[in-house]
Amino acid sequence: MKKILLIAAMAFATVTGFAQSKFAHVNFNELVMLMPEADQAREAIAASQKEAQDTFQAMYEEYQTKATQYQQKASTWTPAIKESKEKELGDIQQRLQEFDQTIQQELQAQQNQLMAPIYQKAQETLNKLAKAGGYIYVFDQSSMLYLDPAQSTDLTPAARKALGIADGRTLETLQAELQAQAEAAQAQAK
Repeated sequence: MKKILLIAAMAFATVTGFAQSKFAHVNFNELVMLMPEADQAREAIAASQKEAQDTFQAMYEEYQTKATQYQQKASTWTPAIKESKEKELGDIQQRLQEFDQTIQQELQAQQNQLMAPIYQKAQETLNKLAKAGGYIYVFDQSSMLYLDPAQSTDLTPAARKALGIADGRTLETLQAELQAQAEAAQAQAK
């Protein structure tokens, strides 16, 4: 009988403790994407992408020029010159492919390097807010299948303020900003 009462008391304490637990949720991706530091990272990445694109374009134009020259003059060249020009074109093609592969890896590494401290800052801010609020769990809203807002506190507004995200700035306004920048860059390129 004592064992049954002990088990019942432990179950009651567990259920009571669980009911008194505090839960919170946050949209972590929104926080990271809207942080001012993320804007700076996107600018640095965009500059690197532009530089890589310009370099690739110059290499491709060199290839196009030499390919056109080959097509126009191949019939007048000796076999040795023709073979040399074919090898040169093949080398340029290989350099283009290698450059494309390498630059994609480098750009991804740069993005990871620039974004890592941003993720860390957001995580540390959430940790502080959760501790200060006495929350035992903070869930990422984007990975939740179901969330009852009455049972969980949304820490996103407090985290936005702590991270210096401007009021009224949303993922939609960010998307509009990025779209406007892309359109301005295209217009400038023409």
